[in-house]
Amino acid sequence: MNDIIPADYANLLEQPIYAHLGTIRPDDTVQVNPMWFQFDGKYLRFTHTTKRAKYRNLQHNPSMSVSLIDPDNPFRYLEVRGKLVEVVPDPTGAFYVVLGKRYGNATQEPPRDSADRVILVMSVEHTSKQ
Repeated sequence: MNDIIPADYANLLEQPIYAHLGTIRPDDTVQVNPMWFQFDGKYLRFTHTTKRAKYRNLQHNPSMSVSLIDPDNPFRYLEVRGKLVEVVPDPTGAFYVVLGKRYGNATQEPPRDSADRVILVMSVEHTSKQ
């Protein structure tokens, strides 16, 4: 587990809850969207396409932030801040399928936009919590 993540909040990264991912648009305003994610102990990974605004935002500014709210206590949350450190091509949509299954769809199929799919890899540089 990453030393930056408080041990008593690590469970939020292990659960299939939605991450509210914030990126910075080219006009310096913030875009926030709910996202599926997976944490490997060091990086957060998201599935996305190269055709959407969030991808363009990250090409302009690699800063990323996620907020995770405890489903059992909405006053408890973890914020993770970092940067886009890698974009991994995923033209078969395999990671989309992995995440779909993580989020409860045992029969998840690759999406129609698989040809444009990538895995966004986010570093973990700072956290805040409540």
